[in-house]
Amino acid sequence: MAVKKSKSVKLIEVKSEVGAGTRGASLGVDAIKIAALDFRSQFFKNNRAMVVPDDNAALYGEVGNRYAKRIKSVLKMYERIGAGVKEVLKDGKFPIVLSGDHSNAAGTIAGIRMAYPDSTVGVIWIDAHADLHTPFTTPSGNMHGMPLAVSLAEDNIENKVNDLDYETIDLWEMLKNVGGIAPKVEYRDLLFMTLRDFEEQEAYLIKKHKVKVLSTTEIRKTGITKICREAMKYLSHCDKIYISFDVDCLDPTVSRGTGTPVKGGLNEREAADIILDFVQNERVCCLEFTEVNPTLDSENVMAETVFEILQKVVRQIEIS
Repeated sequence: MAVKKSKSVKLIEVKSEVGAGTRGASLGVDAIKIAALDFRSQFFKNNRAMVVPDDNAALYGEVGNRYAKRIKSVLKMYERIGAGVKEVLKDGKFPIVLSGDHSNAAGTIAGIRMAYPDSTVGVIWIDAHADLHTPFTTPSGNMHGMPLAVSLAEDNIENKVNDLDYETIDLWEMLKNVGGIAPKVEYRDLLFMTLRDFEEQEAYLIKKHKVKVLSTTEIRKTGITKICREAMKYLSHCDKIYISFDVDCLDPTVSRGTGTPVKGGLNEREAADIILDFVQNERVCCLEFTEVNPTLDSENVMAETVFEILQKVVRQIEIS
């Protein structure tokens, strides 16, 4: 494994939850900060964040497009997040994005591609869900189920179940083309970890494109060091690698502080060990934590779990 040279971390706060179906993910970043205070940590005092303005005021209005709820706000967020991530990368720093809902991840990927337009970007999606829906296939219209489809410039017309109006189609095309690059990634650049809850339309794409999936069972059977090495080998053709960590990759026995918990996930130690292993690789250029929802939690356990991992990751990156 190529070992990462020491880098300076830059936190990016994105409190947007306009893409979620359940309210409360916008409070996730502050919940993590409260966890730091509970641990009497100076972490956030010592690591000042770039704050990306949210558009959560839109939550008080109409959802707008039925099969792509609040897509206009999501588009605003992609442009803002993309610009922020690009700026941090161009400054030679390692962005760690603390995000509200997972729709924001497509903005992060856009920022990476804008910073490295000639590079192949790999994506390690650590999540219970595939997030491969499109407005043509979505059962809910919630855009946190679509960020990978956006980044892949995927419509999945073969499995179309929804008829879209012209405005939604136009906005969807604008989303896919944020940064002037579409697609941002190819299917061969994508790897799922802990995936276990997805619809048939998403299963079709995973099977059609032979996307690699590493299940929780396989992770435990193979061992974390070996499975991480296998993941990096699979993405050996990629120049840069982005890791997206949705906290619902964790088992609900750890915490239910997220909008869509699913049985069969990782425990805290496994999750930390996986991320710590990955960030040692010099090709890993960005990490995102997303979907912490303290309104669904008890005693802020999920945020505390994420904070403990976050501290270890920053230490690993900066002393490697």
